[in-house]
Amino acid sequence: MATCQRGCAPAVRLCQKLNRLKTLDDDMMATSLKRCLSTLDLTLMGVGGMVGSGLYVLTGTVAKDMVGPAVIISFIFAGFASLLAAFCYAEFGARIPKTGSAYMFTYVSVGEVWAFLIGWNVVLENMIGGAAVARAWSGYLDSIFNHAIQNFTETHIMQWNVPFLAHYPDLLAAGILVVASFFISFGVQVSSYLNHIFSTISMGVIAFILVFGFVLAEPANWSQKEGGFAPFGLSGILAGSATCFYAFVGFDVIASSSEEAKNPQKAVPIATAISLGLAATAYILVSTVLTLMVPWHTLDPNSALADAFFRRGYSWAGVVVAVGSICAMNTVLLCNLFSLPRIVYAMAEDGLFFSIFARVNPITKVPVNAILVFGILMATMALIFDLEALVQFLSIGTLLAYTFVAASVIVLRFQPEKISSKETASTSPIPNAEPSPAPSESQTITEESGELKQYESFSDKLQLVERQKTREVRGVGQLKAYWEPYLGRMLGDCEPGEVVAFCVLTLIVSSVSLCAVLEFGTKQLQLPIWSFTMLLVIFSLAFVLSLGLIWIHEPQTNSKTFQVPLVPLTPGASILINVFLMMKLSYLTWIRFTIWIAIGLFVYFGYGIWHSKEGMRELQPKDMAARYVVLPSGSLVETVQSVQPDGQVDTSAHHMNASTSLTAEEYSGKR
Repeated sequence: MATCQRGCAPAVRLCQKLNRLKTLDDDMMATSLKRCLSTLDLTLMGVGGMVGSGLYVLTGTVAKDMVGPAVIISFIFAGFASLLAAFCYAEFGARIPKTGSAYMFTYVSVGEVWAFLIGWNVVLENMIGGAAVARAWSGYLDSIFNHAIQNFTETHIMQWNVPFLAHYPDLLAAGILVVASFFISFGVQVSSYLNHIFSTISMGVIAFILVFGFVLAEPANWSQKEGGFAPFGLSGILAGSATCFYAFVGFDVIASSSEEAKNPQKAVPIATAISLGLAATAYILVSTVLTLMVPWHTLDPNSALADAFFRRGYSWAGVVVAVGSICAMNTVLLCNLFSLPRIVYAMAEDGLFFSIFARVNPITKVPVNAILVFGILMATMALIFDLEALVQFLSIGTLLAYTFVAASVIVLRFQPEKISSKETASTSPIPNAEPSPAPSESQTITEESGELKQYESFSDKLQLVERQKTREVRGVGQLKAYWEPYLGRMLGDCEPGEVVAFCVLTLIVSSVSLCAVLEFGTKQLQLPIWSFTMLLVIFSLAFVLSLGLIWIHEPQTNSKTFQVPLVPLTPGASILINVFLMMKLSYLTWIRFTIWIAIGLFVYFGYGIWHSKEGMRELQPKDMAARYVVLPSGSLVETVQSVQPDGQVDTSAHHMNASTSLTAEEYSGKR
């Protein structure tokens, strides 16, 4: 048995390294970046990140090729899925005002390797998003000049016919990315000022499109003569929703900016709600106008809105739309170039990525190295890849990040608060000190909150035991008192939050299984009806049972920042919708995703795991402290715990021998 334990020890240590959590500083507002963004700045940044090429390009493409006029329903579904994810981002952004977005949220609640992979995918998502928007920006500008730029490039510079690559190098798209990176490097205030200008022009053009478009609307374009409202059926609407999800991915720029917000606890939730509401309204109304102006099957996928006005005899309106679209795409470029370097900076600051990207310019207070390097990489992608190949890969990384953030909300909501090093030092017994005659004020507060109680003497404990005989208080992550008689024997001995963490894992697995059966069961897998129905029932029950088991545990209720409503239902629904949308993506997207994940694991095991600051923190010498701990059974156990710096108490506390464990009654008899 001992040999088996020694043989498994390296694997156990590796698992501990992969799943270690980030230790947050006591002062969450401390940062090397500059806190100068207001709620208005964050709101316009969120609107600018969402309302861009998705409005001017993606709307026409999805309406013509996938959904028809029912693209409105696709945007409603995609907006609802984004709303659930936005709730989760808003809670984390307000509670943990640090840059890094989904990467940071996963690191503090799930584990290191998962956080790295999420950050790795978010980096790719921002690179692809920026490159795709630059290609769309270039194409729109080129269309105004009757494709003169493309013709000149193909004739006088070069062209190629290579699979997955563009037919010619898009020098204009690469150039705009380089110029935008240059402006972003001047600081967050310059970026915000430029975003204000372009967002204002873009919203003015959208208002023009809606007013003038509804004047030109013809309801006959939704009639059966033109193919009806939903010519591709429900499957087309759902497939369109997965593609339309690309339109809403920009709201996470608000969470990425929380470390530079003046008051992130209030600004992040408000900005997220307002910007997502404005963007969803714009997409739904513009889709309605577009499909009512001209028949959906005659739309030009490359410039649907401008072409629709041109065909109705208002070519001047098409020019206004083209100018507005370029301004909107500028805001998306700025937001991608703004959030991407900050995610890279957060990973490098934690030691998981190359340290050169963690350097902040002392004057501009921005990570200049990350901005310039990844801006050039983004420009290279825009130079050689076409828009279609880029957009197909975009949604999967975002959906995965949203899934992990939703799971992190559940885990953190039912996880007891970590004890800071200062608090631990204040409650640790001092050698040769006189016993305290009564609990201090801080101890009384801890007692009322129902968390794990630590006292300096047995007499303090005895007072608490007498109180607990008349009133039982349940701690965060423990089984609710109402369910104790029914499930206490089975779940009562588990550590706080342990059952919830297991249920979250079951929630994700059952969601994947349920969505896979729904998507592939009758077609690719060709399951019989009885087997298809049985699997649906089993996985649905597992999903609902996991939600129920999470709900019967005590959540945190004393937070002063925004909290997601209806936990675990809201993040659970977000997980299910995100997984279902992922199942709608093509197999080529999954192959590319797998390759990118493999590259990320190579980077992590080659560099990140060896330079992780959390790993270095574990190697630092630990202080030892002995204290008496209250057990659920009402007995006292003297424990010896190693107290780590920066507030993380080592959970591997060693209990002393049985002779030091006394019940309250036994101790009273000895006295």
